Amino acid sequence: MIAAITSCTNTSNPSVMLGAGLLAKKAVERGLSVKPWVKTSLAPGSKVVTQYLNEAGLTPYLEALRFHLVGYGCTTCIGNSGPLPEPIVKAIKDGGLAVSAVLSGNRNFTGRINPHVRLSYLASPPLVVAYALAGTMDIDLETEPLGYGPDGDPVFLRDVWPSNEEIRAAMARGIKPEQFKHEYARAFDGDANWQSITVSPGDLFAWDAESTYVRNPPYFENMPATPAPIVDVKAARCLALFGDGITTDHISPAGDIAEEGPAAQFLLAKGVQKPDFNSYGARRGNHEVMMRGTFANIRIKNALLPGEEGYYTKHQPSGERLTIFDACMRYQKEKTPLVVLAGAEYGTGSSRDWAAKGSLLLGVRAVVAQSFERIHRSNLVGMGVLPLQFDENVSWTSLGIKGDETFDIEGLDSVTPGKKVTVKVSGGKTFTALCRIDTPKELQYYKNGGILQYVLRKMAASK
Repeated sequence: MIAAITSCTNTSNPSVMLGAGLLAKKAVERGLSVKPWVKTSLAPGSKVVTQYLNEAGLTPYLEALRFHLVGYGCTTCIGNSGPLPEPIVKAIKDGGLAVSAVLSGNRNFTGRINPHVRLSYLASPPLVVAYALAGTMDIDLETEPLGYGPDGDPVFLRDVWPSNEEIRAAMARGIKPEQFKHEYARAFDGDANWQSITVSPGDLFAWDAESTYVRNPPYFENMPATPAPIVDVKAARCLALFGDGITTDHISPAGDIAEEGPAAQFLLAKGVQKPDFNSYGARRGNHEVMMRGTFANIRIKNALLPGEEGYYTKHQPSGERLTIFDACMRYQKEKTPLVVLAGAEYGTGSSRDWAAKGSLLLGVRAVVAQSFERIHRSNLVGMGVLPLQFDENVSWTSLGIKGDETFDIEGLDSVTPGKKVTVKVSGGKTFTALCRIDTPKELQYYKNGGILQYVLRKMAASK
C-alpha cells in the first residue's frame, strides 16, 4: 500500500538515491509503471538530494513513477505518510486484510507506519521503487518479473538494476560541492511560512494555556526545594500485563493520531478537526496529547483483556473496560499508584523519551519486567519511575499473577543500586526483584523524583 523513499539516514547516501533514480529511468524506458494502489513518496533528509537528482537528470523519471517530493526530513518513518484512500481503508477493514509497506527508513515497528498497514519492510531506495512497480512484497525478485512492457515481455529486477559504473557516472554528473555549501549556508532560514511566524519578544517562552501544540509541562508543579524521602509503594494496581518485546513504539505516542482514541477526543474538544490532527511527533510539546497517546498503540496486547489489541485495560477492582488513559485518570482520582508487569526486552527500539514521560504522567510508579532495553531503563529512572527486574526464570506468568491483585513494593526507603526489593501481592504471593537503578548518579535522580528535578535543584543551589 505504501512505498516511501524516506529517512535522513538512507537518503544521505548519494549512491543509493541516484541508484533509485537510475532504476526509475530504466523502468520508465521499459514501459513499467507503479501499481495504482501503491501510495508513493520521496522525502529526503536534505535539499541537496533534490539538487543532485535534478543535475543528474533523474527527477523526471522518479516523478513519472509518482515518487514526487513531499518534503524533507521525518515522514513515513514516524507515520507521516498521510492517510490511505478511503476505499482502500474500507477494503482492508471489511476483508481483515494484512497489507504491507516498504520504506527506505530505519524504523518499522508495528502500527507505526500507518494504522491500517500491519506489515512494514525496510529496504534500500532502489528496492522501494522496485517493490512499488511490483505492487506486492509477495514476490521472488530473482525469478518473477516486476511487470510487463508494452510488448508484453516480462521485465525483471535484473533488467532495470543500475550497474556500479552507471551509479558512479551519475554521481560525477550530479553531485557538486557548491550544492552542499549553498544549502547548508541557509539551512536555518526556512521558507516564507517559517519566516512569517510572529514571535513574542523576550528571552523566555510565553506559555499559552490553550495551545494544542506546546504547553507548560507539569513536572515541577508543587516541587519542594528538597526532595521528600522515598517511601514504599502501597496497594498499587496493575495497569497492564504485557508479554515479551514491548517496544517504545508500543509505549510512546508515535505516528498517526487515531480518530477514536483519547488524544483525538481531546483535540476535538479543543476545536481541532481530524484533517488538522497532525501527528504525535508534531504535538510532542503538549503533554495533554502525549499522555493520552501513551500505551495507545493500536497493536499493543494487554493480557488483562485477552484476545484484544489496542489501548484498553481493565480497571480494578471494578473490572470495567476503559481506555488506558481513562483508567489512569480514575486511578489518580482514587489516589491509587500503578505498576506495569512485562516480559523480556521491555522498551526495545528507539530511545523515545515520551515512553518514560508518559508512563510517569499516567501514574506508573514501577515497571517490573524480565529484562529491559538499556536506554529505556535509564529513561525510566530519569523520570522517577522504578525499573524492577524479575529473578531469573521468574515471570508474572510463572507466579500466576492475574492482574486483579494489589502490589506492595517494600524496601525503597533504603534502596541502593542493584539491591533486591520485596514485592508482596495480595492473595499471599511474594517475590523479590532486582532494583535496576544501576549507578549512584541514577540513584540521585530517583531520589529527586527524576533528572529534571535533580538538575533544577542543582541550578537553584548554585545561585
